Amino acid sequence: MDNNLAETPLTAAPGVSEHPSTRDWLERVLPFASVAGLFLLLSVFAPYFLTLQNLSSVCRQTAVINIIALGMTLIMISGGIDLSVGSVMGFAGICGTLLLQAGVPLIPSIAGAMAAGAAWGLLNSGLITLLKVSPFIATLGTMGAARGLTLVITNGMPVVKLPDSFGYLGDGTMAGIIPEPLAVLVVLALLTGFVLKYTRLGRYAYAIGSNVEAARYAGVPVRRYLIAIYTFGGAMTGLAGMIEGSRLMTGQPTAGQGYELSVIAAVVIGGASLSGGEGTVTGSIAGAFLIGLISNGSNLLGVSPFWQQVVTGVVIVLAVAVDELRKRRRGA
Repeated sequence: MDNNLAETPLTAAPGVSEHPSTRDWLERVLPFASVAGLFLLLSVFAPYFLTLQNLSSVCRQTAVINIIALGMTLIMISGGIDLSVGSVMGFAGICGTLLLQAGVPLIPSIAGAMAAGAAWGLLNSGLITLLKVSPFIATLGTMGAARGLTLVITNGMPVVKLPDSFGYLGDGTMAGIIPEPLAVLVVLALLTGFVLKYTRLGRYAYAIGSNVEAARYAGVPVRRYLIAIYTFGGAMTGLAGMIEGSRLMTGQPTAGQGYELSVIAAVVIGGASLSGGEGTVTGSIAGAFLIGLISNGSNLLGVSPFWQQVVTGVVIVLAVAVDELRKRRRGA
């Protein structure tokens, strides 16, 4: 059965019509229209928004959320969720910067951070698939464990005295204008998009999220693919931790606090469903940039960062409400 499923044409994700209605089409373009509209508003009302320095800063700041959101997209498509990404990002960043501090070259240190993140993803998947713990509870537990272990390793102190070459990952530019984190994001987004659209992993992620029991009866090795999905998400989070550390030129044990809220908001705004079976890479990227523009515009306009958290929470609630209404309409 597994081979038969693999030979099925990969023209559309399960549960998604190849000929969407006008309302479905509007729902799909809404995140991109929101980003464009907010960009225009900030261009008019926010001073210094259109400066090269500010736009570069937006790209660098948003790249971290975007990279984590790529992994979260696969996780939420498969019907799961990962609340531990902020803590795992901090843990992986500490692991990578400790390797750098010990004299390990940059590339192996980045690989070490990604391996540390992937290990937490593997643990999450084990709790979910072997112990049958719900993704919400499992990742809520590892969120606390990862943060606590990070503080134990560092004794609450940042990792400093890092090589100057480390700064290029977060603050470097390509061709004198393209921020290095943005270039990394583009490559990873293309890779993740390819995985979702053209590989068995992507197709099975949609199948598992749409109906896990039906996928299992059809011969999909659900456990194996959930392990791969959560491990991939952890690796992306580990890389994001190194980019964040590079921007700060320190390994901060508190890095990533609250990032899980922004990442989940980005993916949900981009069209992913909390019940699984829906979501796209481009939608998640649009959602992340929308969150980034809200934050940057609020800073430029002098809006309190406390209100930014309120706005993010409201946006999540509205996005989930729209998703629920859409599912009810389809059911009717």
